[in-house]
Amino acid sequence: MKVLFVCAGNTCRSCMAEVLFNNMIEHDNMEAFSAGVAAVPGSKTSYNAAYVIQKNLDIDISDRVSVQLTSDMLEKADLVLTMTESIKYFLINSFSIYRQKIFTLKEFIGQNGDILDPFGGDIEVYSETFNDLKNSLELLIDKLKEDKSIL
Repeated sequence: MKVLFVCAGNTCRSCMAEVLFNNMIEHDNMEAFSAGVAAVPGSKTSYNAAYVIQKNLDIDISDRVSVQLTSDMLEKADLVLTMTESIKYFLINSFSIYRQKIFTLKEFIGQNGDILDPFGGDIEVYSETFNDLKNSLELLIDKLKEDKSIL
């Protein structure tokens, strides 16, 4: 199963979700990747996102370059999880053929709200987003494990 995490610039939330998911998952047949709907070519993971990932997971993503979302990525993904409701609706309106596999992360795990965009915030804000993502991804992984057809 391929899970695609999508945010705006792919320098904070979605890349943290990708690394967290791939670090947490215990099944070889599951993999996450990420992209942004408005990625700036050549931009790297934000310093604070890289710091929080390094501190919590001991993984260096400081040289990771943001990825612009493409329709090919949406096609290859089994599940597309956005960080916000507005990005979800943007994707559904722009790529309606994939609407059945596009959800917000919170919606998919049965919660309300968006994942806070920490862009421009301090380490504390990034840590809050990291913790929100970690808790949400634990619920996501449990939900995906319940569906025995994907394991």
